[in-house]
Amino acid sequence: MFNYDTVYHTDTDGRARAHPHTGWTRCTRKLIHMSKEQDRSYEAQQTVCPYCGVGCTLEYAGNEKATGTEGPVNKKSEVCPKGVAAFDIVTHEGRLTEPLVSEDGEFTAVSWETAMDRIEAELTTIVDDHGADAVQFFASSNCTNEENYIFQKIARMLGTNNVDNCARMCHSSTVAAMSERFGAGAMTNSLGDMMETDCLLVAGANPAEQHPVIFRSYLLPAIRDGATLIHIDPRENDTTDAADIHLPVRPGHDIQLLNAITAVLLEEDLVDEDFIEERTTGVEEFRDQFDDADIEAGAEAAGVDPDRLREAARAYATAEAATIITGMGMSQHTSGTDNVRALLNLALLTGNVGRPGTGVNPLRGQNNVQGAGDVGALPNIFPGYEPVTDAEARERVAEEWGVEPPGEPGMTEVTATHHFGDEIRAAVVFGENPAMTEPDANSVSDAFDELDFCVVIDLFETETAAHADVLLPGSSWAEKSGTVTNTDRRVMRMRPNADLPGNSRRDLDILCELGSRLLDSGSFAYEGPSEVFDELTRVSPIYAGMSYDGIGEGCQRWPYPADAEEGVDILHTDEFANGEQQAPLMPVAPTPPADSVGDDQLVLTTGRVLAQFNSGALTRRSQTLTMMRGEDVLEIHPEDAEERGIEDGETVVVENERGGVTVTADVTATIQRGVVFCTFHYTEPLANAVTGGELDPVAEIPEYKHSAVTVTPAE
Repeated sequence: MFNYDTVYHTDTDGRARAHPHTGWTRCTRKLIHMSKEQDRSYEAQQTVCPYCGVGCTLEYAGNEKATGTEGPVNKKSEVCPKGVAAFDIVTHEGRLTEPLVSEDGEFTAVSWETAMDRIEAELTTIVDDHGADAVQFFASSNCTNEENYIFQKIARMLGTNNVDNCARMCHSSTVAAMSERFGAGAMTNSLGDMMETDCLLVAGANPAEQHPVIFRSYLLPAIRDGATLIHIDPRENDTTDAADIHLPVRPGHDIQLLNAITAVLLEEDLVDEDFIEERTTGVEEFRDQFDDADIEAGAEAAGVDPDRLREAARAYATAEAATIITGMGMSQHTSGTDNVRALLNLALLTGNVGRPGTGVNPLRGQNNVQGAGDVGALPNIFPGYEPVTDAEARERVAEEWGVEPPGEPGMTEVTATHHFGDEIRAAVVFGENPAMTEPDANSVSDAFDELDFCVVIDLFETETAAHADVLLPGSSWAEKSGTVTNTDRRVMRMRPNADLPGNSRRDLDILCELGSRLLDSGSFAYEGPSEVFDELTRVSPIYAGMSYDGIGEGCQRWPYPADAEEGVDILHTDEFANGEQQAPLMPVAPTPPADSVGDDQLVLTTGRVLAQFNSGALTRRSQTLTMMRGEDVLEIHPEDAEERGIEDGETVVVENERGGVTVTADVTATIQRGVVFCTFHYTEPLANAVTGGELDPVAEIPEYKHSAVTVTPAE
């Protein structure tokens, strides 16, 4: 078994110093970066790690190092390697330090006044000529609640709901399915609650590597106390090492697997009849759909052993308390919403909802994915997840803003890129990198060139920033105050540990000036993030009882009603979040993946590893993590490798009609036949060069986990 204890550090001894990694930045234009000699001041204050959604707290430890603190989540001050290296990006030489404008293909440093004047003039002209819906706003799940709240407020006061964030790429299908059935798309239980479970069904997630503090501090104690771990994943990984049962599902065939488990529950009478009667609807129609279910055929279609599938079904159903933990392996499909619908059926049939140690619990991938959605940085909802089509919600928002927001949903960020140069004439990109992270990345990059105007606020010249007409230097996680919301709905405060480099500004200040200029309104004259948070609590019902001071160095969890003394840990206890006592059971029919696989092709699926993070826009700049993670590889089964004349350690080309990547082959039986795996962290190019642009029809999430590719030795 993987030694999970080896990746954690609870004191400052032995922490790797953040040396600038000078070899990455590819800028050849007249960019202004931070110099090695630049004087900066630092102060140790508890803040939140900028990486995944766990919500570990840390602070400055001296000598450009981070150290964990005893916080709401990491109660023993533990942090993972990404947290250890968090200051690498703060002190990186590649940091932008001056506003830049593009003239004749070159970036030139200008004053803030000049840069903001140009943004104001260009966006005002586009809105006057084409309407506010001609602008797409890309919010950031790596920035604070206050910043995202202001950002979506600008868009909506301007007259458009075209605002979205990269949660679209990760969990939008999970949110859609859970909101539809339960009324809330977040974790149903708390992290501490995971320690009380008797069975962990981990579907499409690898928490040992992707959320290591959650795995070590919350899941492993339950496993060591006797809880059964069932792992549904196409490959063996560090989470599988701790599993009792591994179901290596064939990518794109999750519904066949989950339906087969459902059929076992019904066939063997492993359901909770009392819960079904009291808390569900449509049970008879649901049972009818499974009368003739062929469990063996379903298991075979999913690529798993029928006996192991039955064993997993019995373990989940007979546990006194069983919890489902899900991730992007379930959600990032054109059938992603249906995948999660099928997971919800398991929880409802067995009564594993609304009790300690149960529920359905998606693990968020960035430190404020949850919060960006909470505060309304999505095209179809206001802060608090109220639909933009709800007249009462619009009226309440208008009372606060003085302007009624539009009542029709805007474009998602994926759909918007398909309309660049036509309906969409301008983009404002705040702390995200869609030219690299969206599917069919080559096409998206080309689409950015079709815009009339593009503004980017970021720390570095990213792939998206290369398309900017104006590029503004923002603030890193260590230079700002505000709040973020972690994966189990805890709102926590961030505090600055470093001053700003050069002439960069805090993101909140940039956004407030942008709002004041575009809207000629006093609605953006805030004294600081606490005032923004106060306004958020007046607009969002789920944050209504919270206070900035009340959070302090701890946390407050939503839903937190205005008249409550505290937030709610376990959702859906007596009734679901939508106010209904019952949720529908919903049969789900399998649909084929968007990419059909030819005779000479393999299925590419992607994921993260411990020492990397999403697109790598931040972690690839970390010398600490670069030294730790080793080489990115393509995992390929020995028989598939032999058929293609591929040797272990050989350079191979992974390609299809959309593009290709070159990578080193790792010939290993940890991946099943017919499937290859790589991370999505490649820099030149990203693996998204070969992923397709087809979308889930409900959530508009792309198909990242099933791409038909050829794999051949590099010439």
